Amino acid sequence: MANNQNDKGLAEGIKETAGAAFHALHSALETTENVAMNAVDATKNAANNLTGNRNEKGQRNHN
Repeated sequence: MANNQNDKGLAEGIKETAGAAFHALHSALETTENVAMNAVDATKNAANNLTGNRNEKGQRNHN
């Protein structure tokens, strides 16, 4: 009986560790995505500034 409980405890520990690892990886991926999207936005803004602030439709912005 004690051996069975040890096995169950070990399995639960493995599940918890795997779950924590999954959440850490998921969080890291979300952070990477946010950094990448910020880089894309910054590049778009820089390109707009270099090309006379044109919007997505190619029309000149009047600020």
